[in-house]
Formats: sequence, structure tokens, C-alpha cells
Amino acid sequence: MLAFIKKNKNNSWLLGAFLIVALILWNTHILFQNLKKEERAKMQLWGMAQQELIENSTVNNLTFQVLQQTWINPMIQVDEQEKIIGYKNIDWDPESEDSLLIYQQLENIKKENQPILIRYQDSLSNINQKLYYGDSILLKKLQYYPLALMLIIFLFGAVLYFVFKTSQISEQNRLWVGMAKETAHQIGTPLSSMIGWITLLKEKGTSEPLVEIEKDIERLQVITDRFSKVGSLPELELADVVGETRKTLQYLEKRSSKLIHFKSQLPKNKILLPLNTQLFSWTLENLIKNGIDAMKGKGTLTLHLYEQAHSISIEINDTGSGIKKELYQKIFGPGFTTKKRGWGLGLSLAKRIITDYHKGKISVKNSELGKGTTFEMILKKRPKGNP
Repeated sequence: MLAFIKKNKNNSWLLGAFLIVALILWNTHILFQNLKKEERAKMQLWGMAQQELIENSTVNNLTFQVLQQTWINPMIQVDEQEKIIGYKNIDWDPESEDSLLIYQQLENIKKENQPILIRYQDSLSNINQKLYYGDSILLKKLQYYPLALMLIIFLFGAVLYFVFKTSQISEQNRLWVGMAKETAHQIGTPLSSMIGWITLLKEKGTSEPLVEIEKDIERLQVITDRFSKVGSLPELELADVVGETRKTLQYLEKRSSKLIHFKSQLPKNKILLPLNTQLFSWTLENLIKNGIDAMKGKGTLTLHLYEQAHSISIEINDTGSGIKKELYQKIFGPGFTTKKRGWGLGLSLAKRIITDYHKGKISVKNSELGKGTTFEMILKKRPKGNP
């Protein structure tokens, strides 16, 4: 559920960013259209003043002022034969440049806007003159604003992608470093135990240490098998989850401090699930060891296994320091740890094993600072009818 919410949250950010960009582009389009209408209204006003000048021998001050306005648009006035009879804001020198140049500019201006028609009042059926005009420099610049905005957004996205990839590579590097250290940590436990048994064997000369040494050697083989499965998709086979849980719990209980009190409540019957037993056992170990560390080597660790109709749930409770609510999700991230000597890899591997390999769920069910934490792991049963 939390992963779904997180995914939706990311999608909401993307949707929000898209809506903001779309809103900016839409407002730019509206601004462009309004400016274009405003410029056409000015050209129409100039055309009306020009028409009044043609029709009347005398013009009022307002008409004269309108005609004197230079505006900012390139303007070319033509007669009925499309011959240029006047122009404004056109970069052309009639004394030194060929007249073809201004006619080339006229052809370019014709493509930008519809002409303003200037008619004589006494001959409404005939078009006497036309006023062609081009877009202002401001309007032309505004046309390229959406492209500039998209380019900026693209560059910003490229920078974010680069930062993300750099962060991802850095995270992978931390993961490999953590993997190496976790390997040494995992191997160190049975090796230390073997050294102790050998010392005891030398002192007492009994056969019991040999049995335990054999178990630790088997443990080293299991650890090797675990790490070989992390980088690939492991095979799942039907196995008794109750028996595997009991076996892991007994192994850790025998090798933990006497100040740690273990309690367990497991069903008496077998429960068959699609499991990779080595990785499942590794997950249990990580959760149990995490609880032991949280209790600083002294307290009560309780494990309950509940059976439901379509799944089983395993709850591991400790009486340690507890976890802040805002860290419930972060603790499963690679490299995240609150321990001074931790690598931040155990819970990350546990989550990957349960969610990616076994298609189950793992989470912090509840936690209270100073009183302890309960982790919950949920695994689906084999669907009915499947062999």
C-alpha cells in the first residue's frame, strides 16, 4: 500500500509539472493572439485614417496624428495593381538599393497577415488600395518563447537525469561496498564460532564441538549459496515455512547472548509455501539480528507465525529502542543505517528477497520509541490447483 502511494505521489509530481508547462504554453498562446489582434486593430485604424485622407481634402487633427504614427510593424501600401505607393518601418534605401528588394519584402509580409482593405466611399464595390503589414519584432520573439521554454525544460530534465544517474551509480557503489562488508560479517559469525569450538575441543577432547563445527561449516556453505543467488532470480520450491523458521530461530538462539530471551509461537502443522529456503532464512536472520542490535544485546525477542486462508504472516518483535515513524520506509533503502558500525544492507536485502523474489510484503507493523519494534512479513500460499 505504501509503495502504491509512493508511486502515485511520483506520478502526481509528473502530472503537476506537465500541467504547469501546459498552462504556461496556453497563456503564452493567448498573449500572442491578443497582441496579434491589437496590432491588427492599429493597422485597421491607420487604414481608416488613410481612407479619410483619400476621400477628404482636409483632415482633422486626430486623423493626422494617426497617420503620423510610425507604429512598430513593417507596413507597405499598394494600389489596385499591387504597385507599392508607400511604406513604413522597412529597411530599404530607394536611392542605393534595387526596388526588387522591397518587393521581396512585400512577398514575405503577405505571408504573415491578411491585408487591410482601403476603399473609396463612392465606389464600395472596388478595392482601391491595400495595406500589408508584418508582425512586430516583439510578436516574432514571442513566437519562439514556447520553443525556448521547451528547450529550458529539456535541459533541466537532462540535468536532473544526470544527477539521478550519478546518484544511482553512487548508490550502486555503496551497495557493492556494503555487500562486501556484509559478506565478511556473515562469514565472521560461523568462523568465530568454529574457533570457539576448536578451543573447547582442545580443552575437553569431547565429540560435541565436532558436531557444532560441522554445523558451522554447513553454515558457511549456506552463506556462499545465499550470495550467489542475490544477483540472479532464484528458484522457488515448496518448503515447510514452519520448519525453516524454527530451524533459523534455533540456530540464532544458540549463538546469541544469554541475555536475549527468545519466545516463539509457531503452528504445529506444516505449511508449504513456494520458498527459496536459503534466502528466506537469510531474511529471518537479518530481522532477528536487527532486533537484537536494537536491544543492545539484552531484552526479549518474540516471533509469531500466523496462518490465514491465502497467506501466512510472520511478526518479529523486539524490546529495543524503537524506530521513528518517518523512517519506516527509509530503513529498507540501501546504505541507510542508524548504527555506528552498520552497513545499511541487511534490511535492504530482506526487502528485495521478500518483495522481488517471493512477491510478498515486508514492513514495520508498528514501533514505539523506547519500547520496541514489530516487523511483519507476509508470504502468499500456493494457489489451489497448482502442483
